[in-house]
Amino acid sequence: MQVLVLNSGSSSLKFQLFLMPEAKILCSGIIERIGFEDAKFKFKTEKNTIEIVTPIPNHKVGLELVSKQLLDAETGIIKSTDDIDIVGHRVVHGGKYFSNTTEITETVKEKIKALSSLAPLHNPPNLEGIEVAETIFPNAKQVAVFDTAFHQSIPEYAYKYAIPNKYSEDDSIRLYGFHGTSHKYVSEKAIEYLGKDHSKIITIHLGNGCSMTAVKDGKSIDHSLGFSPVNGLIMGTRSGDIDQSIIFHLAKKYNYTLEEINTMLQKKSGMIGLTGFSDLRDILSEAEKGNKDCKLALEMSAYRIKKYIGSYAAILNGLDAIVFTAGIGENSPPMRKLVCTDLDYLGIAIDDDKNQIRSDALNDISAETAKVKVLVIPTNEELEIAKQSVSLFKNESSFI
Repeated sequence: MQVLVLNSGSSSLKFQLFLMPEAKILCSGIIERIGFEDAKFKFKTEKNTIEIVTPIPNHKVGLELVSKQLLDAETGIIKSTDDIDIVGHRVVHGGKYFSNTTEITETVKEKIKALSSLAPLHNPPNLEGIEVAETIFPNAKQVAVFDTAFHQSIPEYAYKYAIPNKYSEDDSIRLYGFHGTSHKYVSEKAIEYLGKDHSKIITIHLGNGCSMTAVKDGKSIDHSLGFSPVNGLIMGTRSGDIDQSIIFHLAKKYNYTLEEINTMLQKKSGMIGLTGFSDLRDILSEAEKGNKDCKLALEMSAYRIKKYIGSYAAILNGLDAIVFTAGIGENSPPMRKLVCTDLDYLGIAIDDDKNQIRSDALNDISAETAKVKVLVIPTNEELEIAKQSVSLFKNESSFI
């Protein structure tokens, strides 16, 4: 069967078309910088690679461009939308409703929409992608794979907040965790590489959105994002950890509404708030030119990551490996170097030459003297989503 996987990030849309169960990639691609005039669209098959720069104002326009290219008479890969059996969607927040891969119904869509306030940068484009895909691929089964699922193993003492029990119980306020599909995929690859029956790993997902997970014996035991994907590390447009009293200070001094403050923390903070840029490539370029704000923002980001490495090494009671993944984690040697500098007490050190290598496969960039492996592992959320989507229907005769 053919499974199209759609992975909508806050400013990107990745897609892959798989022939399953062989896991053969028929085509793949990405749209970057959604919302900008110079958005980039890349589409790749065995025979062709197409790259264009064009304004893509939102995810709906992006997905329509993807479907048009899939059906292109000369360079496309399908002849009819009926060729697609399943469309698997990454959905960021499943709240208390979803802990497993789920076939999409109207009720499911209503709950995804209801959770948009907890993931305002992701659930809306996730839902938009679902609704557009239902129109473009009306005969395909639509499946949601939730980022929160991998983190269901986090123990209560780690996921519960120290607020009155009433709100934890009645409103299901707790740490949910995100980027779970990515953390699951790369942690499994790291465990396979280590070849150990028991493992202690920190996975570091760095993109426009950023998160870290403490993974013990293949299970998530703590995670940097929480009730919503805004806390933890410094991100492209999200603040990461702040003192909660800042919210009340801003409301009182500037007479901001809660919605205005929420928008500021979600869309106007992080790197863009510190530098005016949300894309790390722009920030690195400006830092090299001497931009003090950009230099400081990079230092702040690396410092925050180091704090989490230290705390997770403590709760894991040791460390076998740290894993860099996602757009920045995989492609930014300068950021990896900033993070790994002066962590020799924990046994973390990188080889500068190995750190410069760009690879589509697992890359061990550890220094020879390092006690802890430092790995760069390209994430493949799309393949993980395809596998889970097919598994949902494995007992249906039409898909045998």
